[in-house]
Amino acid sequence: MRVDNSVCIVTGAGGGIGAALSRRLVEAGARVVATDLDAGRLHSAVDSIAADHPGTIVGLAGDCSADEHIRATIALAEHTFGASVDLYAANAGVSIGADLLDSSAAAWQTSLDVNVMAHVRAAELLVPGWLERGAGHFLTTASAAGLLTQIGSPTYSVTKHAAVAFAEWLSVTYGARGIGVSCLCPMGVDTAMLESDSTDDGAQQMIKAVTESGQVLEPLDVADLVVAALGTDEFLILPHPEVLEFFRRKADDYDRWLRGMRRYRDSLA
Repeated sequence: MRVDNSVCIVTGAGGGIGAALSRRLVEAGARVVATDLDAGRLHSAVDSIAADHPGTIVGLAGDCSADEHIRATIALAEHTFGASVDLYAANAGVSIGADLLDSSAAAWQTSLDVNVMAHVRAAELLVPGWLERGAGHFLTTASAAGLLTQIGSPTYSVTKHAAVAFAEWLSVTYGARGIGVSCLCPMGVDTAMLESDSTDDGAQQMIKAVTESGQVLEPLDVADLVVAALGTDEFLILPHPEVLEFFRRKADDYDRWLRGMRRYRDSLA
């Protein structure tokens, strides 16, 4: 897709990858509606970008998984920038529960809503218009956990797999009809998810598994890769090249890969 002069919505934009992506999109000539559940963080991020690039970004705090909020962000984008949404970046994500036995029904529901159903609901609202125009782009922020698996949180691993699957389905179903789809699957990125002060063994295992498997990248560096990949319509965006090798090993011998993951999990205990 062409980023210059596009209209974009970015969820989870109060910090981390979302805030970085919002900044890089604006710098590349886009106009952005940024949204986040945390109004304070969102307004701080938006104000910082707007100070450097006036008139290019607005914020709307709310729940990215709620249908009425998604509708409101789309309406705000169209009203503010006078054009239809070209890119929806479903970036918000949650990681709740470090083990099967401490993951409540509420934790599963929140994870499914934010990490998966938020994507589905946004696509349901945007795809019909994109099909009429023959253009539009959906960007999913999943995780390497969606290609491999996450040591620790079952809610995160399962829902990120589902996020990847939905992005694949969108591409297979609509990719020949003008709709682009990209799926971002990083490992360690210096965001709030890696700053947990939880003493829970599962949570600490999850953090160690991410930080010890590869380099921890800065959000702006990830955003640079994303913007470049959007320009070439790449589907799978892997800021950590080693993820591709891990993915190939998994596909080549699933049982061997599972045994190796069990050993790796034990080593983190």
